[in-house]
Amino acid sequence: MKKRTKIYISIAVIVLLIAGSSYVFRKQLAVMAFDMFLSKRVESSLQKAYQPLESKDNGPTKPAEPVVYQNKPFSVLLLGSDQRKDEPARSDTLIYAVVRPKDSKVLLISIPRDTYTEIIGKGKKDKITHAYAFGGQQMSKDTVEAFLNHDVDYYATINFQGLKDAVNALGGVELPIQKDIVNKGRDHEKFTVKANKPIYDGEEALNYVRYREDSDFNRTKRQQVFLDAVANRMLHLNQISKIPELLDIMGDNFQTDMQPKFIIDLAKQILTGSEAQITSYTIMGEGMKIDGIYYDKPIRKDVEKAKALIDNWENPDTPTDQLMLPNDTEEDAAK
Repeated sequence: MKKRTKIYISIAVIVLLIAGSSYVFRKQLAVMAFDMFLSKRVESSLQKAYQPLESKDNGPTKPAEPVVYQNKPFSVLLLGSDQRKDEPARSDTLIYAVVRPKDSKVLLISIPRDTYTEIIGKGKKDKITHAYAFGGQQMSKDTVEAFLNHDVDYYATINFQGLKDAVNALGGVELPIQKDIVNKGRDHEKFTVKANKPIYDGEEALNYVRYREDSDFNRTKRQQVFLDAVANRMLHLNQISKIPELLDIMGDNFQTDMQPKFIIDLAKQILTGSEAQITSYTIMGEGMKIDGIYYDKPIRKDVEKAKALIDNWENPDTPTDQLMLPNDTEEDAAK
């Protein structure tokens, strides 16, 4: 009887040890499973999305070598397109993102679509969203670089229509909607998104992003919330098995000049690191009309604040505790 009891105790201890180690190393185990069963398929799918931009000498830019462990901060121009069948492509979302993989921190600088600025390569001022319609990712990249006076390392374009299907594949997303959203303008698509639901499907989430009857600023903030919600859902450990399906859904709806191996290594690094923290800042504008057309004239101090934030976050020597936040001054960050 004593011998049997010892065996039971030993088995219980072993089970607890296995369970405990599985909990402690669950991220590493997930990455190992990813490498064994999904890595090749994911890399193949990402290869279809890989579209390097043309360099100034009209040749494709030379891709950087993938880095297994990324230490240095880098920037990504996130372009969200809400293109419909009979409409020209425009970038409804323009976000200059600074990624600090070592710190698991991301800075998002949002530029409202109606921001009035010089369109590089077009020789005139216009809404910044029109850069994409005039010259695709390259003109958008050139225009944002000139607007913020900072280079863009990579770009990534997502079509919200494809993202809608991805949201459904993920089982929906959580959104902080506290009041019904009703799009009822005479010239707008009619829809209602009910408040206080625990989860929202792809159509509801897309309508949340599309709603345009309050302000461009609020619409930009909703896009930040939406992208953050999708990212959190996708990074959840129990969604790893859905990665190939999600990539198939994205299909032609996702384009980037980040190499597949770079994305995979970066994703694994983020997965095994500390929980990612996202800091957001939106450049405000003052409404104005030129020849009857509405524009946002960017507030100069907001643009300068965005540049200061980017300077601070892109500097690899900036300690984590000295990273500027939107409400900080440069003097605060230096303390």
